Amino acid sequence: MEFNCRSGISENVSSNGREFSRGENDWVVRALCAFSRVYTRVYQHVEPNSACPLPRVGPAIVVSNHTSSLDPLLIQSVCPRLIRWMMAKEYFDIKAMRPLFDNVGVILVERSGRDMAATRAALRALEKGFILGVFPEGRIATDNKLLPFQNGIGMLATKSKAPVYPIFLDGNQRGQEMVEVFWHRNQATITFGPPVDLSGLPDSRQAIEQATERIQTAVNNLRVGALRQKNLASSQ
Repeated sequence: MEFNCRSGISENVSSNGREFSRGENDWVVRALCAFSRVYTRVYQHVEPNSACPLPRVGPAIVVSNHTSSLDPLLIQSVCPRLIRWMMAKEYFDIKAMRPLFDNVGVILVERSGRDMAATRAALRALEKGFILGVFPEGRIATDNKLLPFQNGIGMLATKSKAPVYPIFLDGNQRGQEMVEVFWHRNQATITFGPPVDLSGLPDSRQAIEQATERIQTAVNNLRVGALRQKNLASSQ
């Protein structure tokens, strides 16, 4: 098993039975991340409302609302660490994106029912010091209101003990089809928040529900603040 001295993490993790061995500092991953930054900054227009607060080393969970299939690229483009995203398996049907997904270590998830294989892969990724990205609404929202968060995010947070960083995404990428959103030029804003306070929660079913509620509240607080700022800017 390869070990990366710069990031302090193991470079091998299994995703749904496929061994993934590219680390954050692998040249292919760095090239793909560079392409993502150029694509989202030049072709798309993404504007972070605050700096990315992710730790320079060690595990963390990124939690965001879900606006479109473009979301992972938008968030990755403003984060210095590689994010291992949990994604619905139908995204793998986009053939042009498969090499990207394979190289950056996407964890594919079955939408129907609990996918324990994906959950175990996510926990292994966190145990090895990776950044995990999750869209806990479970599907794309059609407006800027949050859908109920699934308890899977609470379970990942309580079992891994990794810090959870909330994000709110907004923009005109909403309402577009899975593939067409990549060809259209969009404007998006990203708001980061501090780690969610999950202290004092034991490893229990009730704690999982409480963690999920706290995480959704943190994302919603960012949503309210971002929309308020947007309304003030438009009224001036």
